[in-house]
Amino acid sequence: MEHITAASNADPAELARFNALAARWWDEKSEFKPLHRINPHRLNWIDKLTGLAGKAVLDVGCGGGILAESMARRGAAVTGIDLADQPLRIAQAHAEGQKLALAYAHSNAEDWAAGHGGQYDVITCMEMLEHVPQPAAVVAACAAMTKPGGWVFFSTINRNSLSFLLAIVGVEYVLRLLPRGTHQYQRFITPAELGAMASAASLRLVEQRGLGYNPFTQRFKLHRFTGVGYLLAMQKA
Repeated sequence: MEHITAASNADPAELARFNALAARWWDEKSEFKPLHRINPHRLNWIDKLTGLAGKAVLDVGCGGGILAESMARRGAAVTGIDLADQPLRIAQAHAEGQKLALAYAHSNAEDWAAGHGGQYDVITCMEMLEHVPQPAAVVAACAAMTKPGGWVFFSTINRNSLSFLLAIVGVEYVLRLLPRGTHQYQRFITPAELGAMASAASLRLVEQRGLGYNPFTQRFKLHRFTGVGYLLAMQKA
């Protein structure tokens, strides 16, 4: 596993939290159950837009590798990067156990971009921007690493009263789908803010989806409402 960590756009408390949970990343009944449930929906959406087979893909903030592995199974050549070392070890061990050829590296997006400009057909950065101090720097780095005409996918959480009630109070305190303290409201990002960051990095919005959850069926789905969780598909000019 490669290590590139010259600089760090990261919150040490966030890294410590994900390192502590790393061993349960692939337990579908653990705190990561929502990621396992969301993954087929976001994977199919990404694949439909890009045709993952044969594409060079970078998963920024890959964690334990749930999305990275699923994209590799669709035929993509996938690299995953993250600054939390324990989830990376779990990701690498799991991929080896599945006999999947993925590359993992201990790095943030900005440092990785220094040596990988314009190299990727598809970049994914999912459920990550709300956990870093400078999300615009991550967006710019993703754009720098994307080939002209290539795709960048972001997912994060909108910032409004509804998202506070559902994504924090509902998800963390009532339904207990995630540990308390997983999200900080002040770090949520509105679609307009993320769109401005992307536009400044020469990315244009192609498609957007909201992320919905039914507590009765315990199922997620992608829909048109972006008031809480949302995903943006961007293309580089």
